Amino acid sequence: MSRLLIVEDDPAIAIALEDDLRLEGYEVERVQDGEAAVKRAREAAFDLIVLDVMLPKKDGFDVCREMRRSGVESMVLLLTARTAEAEKVLGLDLGADDYMTKPYSPKELRARIRALLRRTLPEAGAAGVIRFGDCELDHVKGELRRRGKVVPTTPLEFKLLALLVRRAGHVLTRRTLIDEVWGEDTAITERVVDNQVANLRKKIEPSPAAPQYLKSVKGIGYRIDLEDAQG
Repeated sequence: MSRLLIVEDDPAIAIALEDDLRLEGYEVERVQDGEAAVKRAREAAFDLIVLDVMLPKKDGFDVCREMRRSGVESMVLLLTARTAEAEKVLGLDLGADDYMTKPYSPKELRARIRALLRRTLPEAGAAGVIRFGDCELDHVKGELRRRGKVVPTTPLEFKLLALLVRRAGHVLTRRTLIDEVWGEDTAITERVVDNQVANLRKKIEPSPAAPQYLKSVKGIGYRIDLEDAQG
């Protein structure tokens, strides 16, 4: 059973959302402000956090930033009444995995949650462990390890790296990466892809400024080269 955390300061909305998601079979908790959200996310492992942007004490952007900095890997779905593209991009850049604009359809919200949770499941037929350099990508445990130690990754980072590894040697366009990692209906910019690639390089490359594995292909996208890869 997937565990969800609802962060919403309007009691009526929060209770209705909690009841709806419990009927869908999820285990649900809820908190009402940003500080409580950060504290609870650090204390317990949630598969997904439904995070309102307009919150008391800390807004959703600050909550997302603090969670990612402290290593919280839960998927994050932002709920925002703001429609400006720059603010949506900000949330994604800070580590959110998707967003919805209020008012939203409960049916669409449930579908978005299902889609996000599917991202955390291992791909059928994926190789157990792929090794390159001093790194190991373990599809079974959902772990990236370097020199035998686990390297914290968000679910989004892991899925992006796993996709590139499965298609090692092939150039993948930014549009392909967006469609397959974030989803075809997700409105994000190519800059978000670049930011995620930069984060991954810091975790897998001996020298992120001169990448050995995760390479840019000018004007197209990215390719990962796995020297002496083993499955």
